[in-house]
Amino acid sequence: MHCVQDASDLAQDTYMRLLRQCPEELQEPRAFLATVARSVLIDHCRRMSLERAYLETLAQMPEPVCPSPEERAIVLQALEQIDRMLDGLGARARSAFLLAQLDGLTYKEVAARLGVSLSSVEKYMAAAFAHCYRIVYLDAAA
Repeated sequence: MHCVQDASDLAQDTYMRLLRQCPEELQEPRAFLATVARSVLIDHCRRMSLERAYLETLAQMPEPVCPSPEERAIVLQALEQIDRMLDGLGARARSAFLLAQLDGLTYKEVAARLGVSLSSVEKYMAAAFAHCYRIVYLDAAA
């Protein structure tokens, strides 16, 4: 890490995950710690990548359209949640979902863009909605 504050935040995130996820009897504590720390670092890198992409998009917008810092924080948080939610989907299902939901394409347009059949897009979307439902409603209740 190039920043002491980021390193400190990642160490704290790792510690918090260890508290939440650590099994009672741990056979390989160093391996478990390394796995958890690697996962925290990957999450951090994904978050930074999303933030960079969002800020690059904002830089291309005219000044009056640019959102306030509070709105930016809300959008970044929403993007991170969406990214985590779509993490378990396959690449095609994720692409179909994003094209339909974010770009506003019809299923027929998504099929043409991805080079697949309309029924494949319908299956991808059904899988994506089911996956999101499980993440939001079932995992939250657990």
